[in-house]
Amino acid sequence: FAEIPELAARIAVRFNAVEWDAHLRDGSQLMWHRHPAEPWPANALPIRGWNEAMAVFVLAAGSPSHPIPAAVYHDSWARTPTFLNGHAYGGITLPLGPDWGGPLFLSQYPFLAIDPRGLRDAYADYGVQARAHALVNRAWCVANPHGWAGHGPACWGLSASDDPAGYAAHSPTEDTGTITPTAALSSFPYAPREAMAALRHFHDDLGDRIFGEAGFADAFSLQHGWVAESRLAIDQGPIVVGLENYRSGLLWRLGMARPEIRAGLAALGFSSPYLDLIA
Repeated sequence: FAEIPELAARIAVRFNAVEWDAHLRDGSQLMWHRHPAEPWPANALPIRGWNEAMAVFVLAAGSPSHPIPAAVYHDSWARTPTFLNGHAYGGITLPLGPDWGGPLFLSQYPFLAIDPRGLRDAYADYGVQARAHALVNRAWCVANPHGWAGHGPACWGLSASDDPAGYAAHSPTEDTGTITPTAALSSFPYAPREAMAALRHFHDDLGDRIFGEAGFADAFSLQHGWVAESRLAIDQGPIVVGLENYRSGLLWRLGMARPEIRAGLAALGFSSPYLDLIA
């Protein structure tokens, strides 16, 4: 942005124009759906955890123009039956999320630009959460209770993606025999040894079927003899970000340098080495 100041200025204008507080219902819930000229629709849903939307609360709390109060994070986002977990799956304790963690993107998307290492609040250590979710996901594939062809220590990764039946939010509790490469490969910052084993297998052993000019296929199923024809940006992008954050931490450093992100984390009660540096 320093090299293209006009781009940074345009982004700042758009970010500052977001009326986060207009999406509050009764001042206590941040909502998915809102039209300023209409009453709340019957299907309006609050944004509640645990899932990838944690970053929404960080940005909303850090807004210099329309911030939300921290109480919305604590009293709405963190007060759902599937927020705190604390149970062990495959011998790995999972701090947050539903049974077996849900699709792996839930603990990957929040941390593309927000560095979870040393990031803590009243509910979790988010570096521990990101690693535990990846290892729980892998443990399910290694155990392979459905006996799917191919699943194992080097062939793992369940997340939302294309599927032989269309599209599915793959997870241990919704395991259709489909592997989503982005799930394992975006886990490089949290489980590098396990992610590298998957990368080698996907490329060296299965590459003639699932790897091409635009990267890995969105998903594949050895059980069903199926390979997705698609390469989805929402799945390819986190692979690139995950690899670079593992290699250098570049995207984390850039994200955590933003005053809006630091302000949001501080307002919500997070602690982080990045916040300590500017304290």
